Formats: sequence, C-alpha cells, structure tokens
Amino acid sequence: MIIWRRATVKNIGRQWGPARELSVCLESGETGKALAYLPLVGDILAGDEVYVSAAAVKRGLGTGGYLFVIANLTRMPADPPPQPGHLVKARYTPLQYMVQGVDEQESEFHGILEDSDSIESMPVIAADLHSALPAVVQGARDKAAAHNMPQPKIAYIMTDGGALPAWFSQLAWSLKENGAIIGTVSCGQAFGGDLEAVNIYSALLAAKHVWHADLAVVTQGPGNLGTGTRWGFSGTQIASVLEAAYTLGGRPIAALRMSQADLRERHFGISHHTMTVLTRLVHTPCMVPFPTDCASLAANSRLEAKVRRQKEQLLGYPHLSRADIAVPDAFNRLAQCGYTLRTMGRTLQEDPISFIAAYAAGYCF
Repeated sequence: MIIWRRATVKNIGRQWGPARELSVCLESGETGKALAYLPLVGDILAGDEVYVSAAAVKRGLGTGGYLFVIANLTRMPADPPPQPGHLVKARYTPLQYMVQGVDEQESEFHGILEDSDSIESMPVIAADLHSALPAVVQGARDKAAAHNMPQPKIAYIMTDGGALPAWFSQLAWSLKENGAIIGTVSCGQAFGGDLEAVNIYSALLAAKHVWHADLAVVTQGPGNLGTGTRWGFSGTQIASVLEAAYTLGGRPIAALRMSQADLRERHFGISHHTMTVLTRLVHTPCMVPFPTDCASLAANSRLEAKVRRQKEQLLGYPHLSRADIAVPDAFNRLAQCGYTLRTMGRTLQEDPISFIAAYAAGYCF
C-alpha cells in the first residue's frame, strides 16, 4: 500500500550526492523529515508543495524515519538531456528509472565486457547487512597497511535486496568521498550507482575489468527485510553472490553476521541468516573468516560457547574453509574509522562483535 500525503517544504537540510533531506509540514499540521531523490523528482526548494509517501513512517519501519517525495507540485522537472542507455530499473513502477548499463552496446565499456568471463581470483566479500560495509572496508585497508602493501582498490556492489536507490546510502557516499572505495555498482533492480549492472555477474565483471578492483564488497542496500521465519529474509541473496564469485573464478568470502546484544536467540552469536545461507544455500567452496583474539568473545562466556558450537557445525560442511583472523585491535580501529557504525539500531559500543566480525572478513582478503 501507499499512504499519500500533501506537504509543504519548510527547510532544506543535509544533502549527500543527489539525496536531499527536507523538513516538511503536512496538511494536518504534523511536521516531519522527508527525503527527495533529485534525479527522480527534480529540484526541491523551500516553499514547494510536494506529494510524499508516508506508509513506512506510519508503520514505524526502518527507513530512517523519512517520508519520501513522490512528486513536486510546484514545478515539473525539466527533461534530462539526450543520453545513451536503455536499462530500466524499478521496472513497471511509476518512478521507473532508465540508466546506461555498464556493458550495453552504447557503453564505452561494452568491448571490454562483451566476452569477459572471469574475475581472475578477485576476492569477493559478501555480507548480509549494509551496515557491515565500512567495517569490511576498514579491515581490508588495515590489512594492507599492516603488511606494507598498497591500499586496495575496493569496489562496492549493491544488490537489490534492500533500498533500491544507491543514493540512500550515506555510508557508500562517504566512503567514496574519502577515497576508501572506488564507487558503487548498483545491480539488479537497484540503481543510482557509479556503474549500473544487470545482475551480480555483470557487476563483478565490471568491478574487475572496468575499475581494476583488487577486492569487491557486496551487500544489499540499507533496509534489511525479514519476517522472523527460516526462509523469509532478504539476505538469502548472499548465496547467489558467493556462487557467482566462484563461477567467475573469484575467491568467495562470507562475512559472518554476528551479535552479542540481539535479544532474539536466532540472531545471538552467528545469526541464523548466516547459518542458513552457508549450510543450505551455498554449495561451492567458500572462505569463512572467524574473528579471534577478540575481547568481545573472551568476555562473554555465553557468546563464546555458542559461537564455538556454531563454528564446529559450519566446519562440518566440506565446501566451507575456516580462516581464524586475529583482530585484537579491531574495536579501537573501528572506533577511530570516522564513519557512523550502527546496525539494527545498535552502535559499535553496544554490539561490538557485529562490526568486528565484518572487520575480520575485510582483514581476510
């Protein structure tokens, strides 16, 4: 369902990339914050009348508390200049968005990718949650620094399991602005990345052969979906990422989703999402990094005992390879990384093992 509301823009707030934050007043007199994607709805100014979608806010869902601007009633956006590209993302919705695919015929990279069939042993780290992204990147960069290696060229690939517009991610924008990643490849129905790909295969090939990436990190966009059932979660996509990496001759690495603060037993320790993906859905060889020499594990006997049992279970599967990654300084490095670390509403201080597990995956590359 969509809950439509009419609102007046009162103030312009922060902007990252083409995503602009707004303060709005609804016809009812209620105030709220809204987000406008300028490539979809055009420029938005104080005083403009807009239509917003309010359903997620009304239901209290994890969209950052935003109303989303559907249309500007004050002025219609000008037509964009003629440009190549015929890939349609968010297909058959009112705001379907046409882009140029990195490998389509009009692309300057078509010749490079036309017959590409291998990512040539490039490591591919797949994580369940978008919030793992900065920790994985920090781990990879710290690994390079510790071994006096050049900083890795890291490509971020965003799948369509969460947010579809890559513009929503402040993390991805900040990481690119700071030079920590090359940029974002949006694949599937996701759009708005620096490169646009049809699927995970073409996204991985583009990361390797267009950007010459040393490492690809793959997550869904912000907005994990789950129903509290065995199979009802968007993180099942990670299996297809790991399988694709192997098929294309890469090195699949599965970042563990872990928690020491989640009150739900199915997510305490190694999440059932990770356990299900690795034991039921992935059938090709895959590296699984486990953080060791870690105060968060040592100080919590219940956590340590459960993770030990889960590790033994995972290693009973012949396609999974164990990598014990000693990360004694991970917490301090993450605390100093300069990015907002928050997962499922919890900070680094509240749930350190969540980010330390992601850091260990990056350190494994």
